[in-house]
Amino acid sequence: MGKSEDPRRQLPGVDSLLAQPQLQGFSASIRQDIIVYVIRGELNKARDAIKQGKSAPSNDKLTASCARKLAALLTPSIKKVVNATGVILHTGLGRAPLSKLAQQAIVNSAEYCNLEFDLERGDRGERQSHLHDLLTVITGAEDALVVNNNAAAVYLTLNTLAHRRESIVSRGQLIEIGGSFRLPDIMKRAGVKLIEVGTTNRTRIQDYADAISPKTALLLRAYPSNYRIDGFTESVTIAQLSELSRQHENLIVVDDLGGGVPQDWTNLGLPYEPNIKESLDSGADLVMVSGDKVLGGPQAGIILGKATLVRKLKKSPLARVLRCDKSTITALETTLREYLHPSLYRKHIPSWSMLTENPKSLRERAQILRDKLAALSSWSTLEVTKSFANAGSGTLPAVQIDSFAVRCIPKDWTSAKWAQALRMASCPIIGTVRDESLWLDMRTVLPDEIETILSSVREVLSKGKS
Repeated sequence: MGKSEDPRRQLPGVDSLLAQPQLQGFSASIRQDIIVYVIRGELNKARDAIKQGKSAPSNDKLTASCARKLAALLTPSIKKVVNATGVILHTGLGRAPLSKLAQQAIVNSAEYCNLEFDLERGDRGERQSHLHDLLTVITGAEDALVVNNNAAAVYLTLNTLAHRRESIVSRGQLIEIGGSFRLPDIMKRAGVKLIEVGTTNRTRIQDYADAISPKTALLLRAYPSNYRIDGFTESVTIAQLSELSRQHENLIVVDDLGGGVPQDWTNLGLPYEPNIKESLDSGADLVMVSGDKVLGGPQAGIILGKATLVRKLKKSPLARVLRCDKSTITALETTLREYLHPSLYRKHIPSWSMLTENPKSLRERAQILRDKLAALSSWSTLEVTKSFANAGSGTLPAVQIDSFAVRCIPKDWTSAKWAQALRMASCPIIGTVRDESLWLDMRTVLPDEIETILSSVREVLSKGKS
């Protein structure tokens, strides 16, 4: 093929596209060098497509693709959504929604704040001091340290307390969680030798005792928070591990709980789940939990336990690498303060309200939404129905929580198109497609979000099917 026949020669130049009115309109809000960069990128993609045998895009198509790219740069990609999936701690949707007080606290901390400044003394302070007293009085731990997530808490603990030594873990607890986080891989990176004991379904205290050697630093429980092994099973408690550790010098019991349940919640009608207070009372030297799961705060890894061990963690260079910023500390401090009184956290922290709300009120909310939707369109399906919600994010795995949902799909729409259209609304509505309709589960829809759903539905219906 001669150069004159090369279809890439049909592509316009950068200056030609830059002169298009559709792109010139971005010059008021985007620097010209960035506009040129985007144009060159789209031209390069067009050239690559031609190399693969595709036809050259028209000037109009190239201009439109450049305009979409530039518009996307100006549009916030993270936005508020309505979680109507029924999964309370939905990792894809940011896990625990913060309380209104925590949200306001983040706004306040966005300006100058006393993050590391002691107002009384007038000199340098310590960011962990804002959390220390709250964490210790609420949990009963001797000391506490907060890092940027629970995986970081696990890594810091392993690397600081067991580097070039061994940690014993039950085979039934060699967990993998979201994002391909595998405990054996983290232990290897931390410089810790993994010693597996027991079998997938049965591990006894004697298995741990037989595996202890002069190189053993930790007895680690990694709570399997995102699965359950039922049937012919046996496992070892923290109390048993603690008793065994006391028979050996400098042997540490670490409990990676993950979920963050502060104390026993069975009195609230929820199934049993291991909790911070129980673990510490049973003799765990260190307990690690997430801040953005059941606790209802921001993403953080919280390490609680013996002061001598926590001090070692604080002195590690990794503690600086993994530290939290001012927004996280402020939001976590505000969230923890709700736990000072037994009724406040269940009232103010959204994840707790969702976990404990009576199904009767969910049914009433679903009926309100159903009746208001009925006036907006003709529907193939529009009904209130029983459903099951989930805690999510490794909390109460395999446990279904009674709920109610609105099943809806307008006439002449497919369930997939309807779900996608609502996801693309100005305020996205995220539901679940089942049984050829969209389910909007009220367990995760707050009362003041009903009007938001209606507004998005009106928006979508006014545009019609694309």
